[in-house]
Amino acid sequence: MTTDPGLGADAAADGRAKRCGFIALVGAPNAGKSTLLNAIIGAKIAIVSPKVQTTRTIVRGVVAQGPAQLVFIDTPGIFAPKRRLERAMVARAWQGAADADLIVLIVDAARAVRGGIDADTARIVEGLKSAGRQAILAINKIDLVPRPTLLALVRDLNETGRFTDTFMIAAAKGDGVADLRAHLAAAAPEGPWHYPADQLSDMSERLIAAEMTREALFRQLRQELPYSLTVETESWDGRDDGSVRVEQTIYVQRDTQKAIVLGKGGARIKAVGAAARKDLETILGHRVHLFLFVKVREGWIDDPERYAPWDLDFNA
Repeated sequence: MTTDPGLGADAAADGRAKRCGFIALVGAPNAGKSTLLNAIIGAKIAIVSPKVQTTRTIVRGVVAQGPAQLVFIDTPGIFAPKRRLERAMVARAWQGAADADLIVLIVDAARAVRGGIDADTARIVEGLKSAGRQAILAINKIDLVPRPTLLALVRDLNETGRFTDTFMIAAAKGDGVADLRAHLAAAAPEGPWHYPADQLSDMSERLIAAEMTREALFRQLRQELPYSLTVETESWDGRDDGSVRVEQTIYVQRDTQKAIVLGKGGARIKAVGAAARKDLETILGHRVHLFLFVKVREGWIDDPERYAPWDLDFNA
């Protein structure tokens, strides 16, 4: 996934020493990691939903800031897992943090209104302490919280001794994002760039397409069954006019779930297809012919083959 070369392409040739940093974005579910990633990159590469545990795998976003190339690793939310898929997601998140040069912990400030540091964030802080890692603290959604609550949250978190710097941001609005990105660029270690200057992500177009459809399903299904389904891109055929024909299968675990996804007279699946198609055409820059099919695959969540496209460890 690429875009037109910008500042990074010029900076790479101006004689300054190149830098390249891998930066893990970690946090509790729904803290705003994917929203922050999209804001930093300046393009939608990670799906966003009001629902928790939307991100299932590692999403890498790439951006140039002066002589630095920043490779952001958007990880699944870290929480107390109960099911196999949840355990695999949390394990992948910690692996992403372990492999990173820098770690940014995103904290949902709105949760502090309900009683200070939430349990999931506290668990992450303990994990950082056990790993001997320092992190950069990003307090998100500051526009939703009174200043005294913010200051108390910052004080309590910094008393843990895990944070080198603190940034106050509202990722959905872009507030504070530029300052955070500039700080990360300055902190990135010297070294060669790992990706071309115009590349935004290392995700395949097939996976991006599946994620866009999954996001549309999350939004359409609301409180129904999004965690019981998965999306796979079955075919991707380019056409002479520059458009692409994409076929995807939405797998659910029961016939009753299939009926919900289809909706009355197929209305829901049509709405999902229209939303996903629109996002894909914006991302890819050309017309997309998207065809969706819904199939029942009982027990897919316990099938090791379903974990491979997400780069998740089935046995985690």
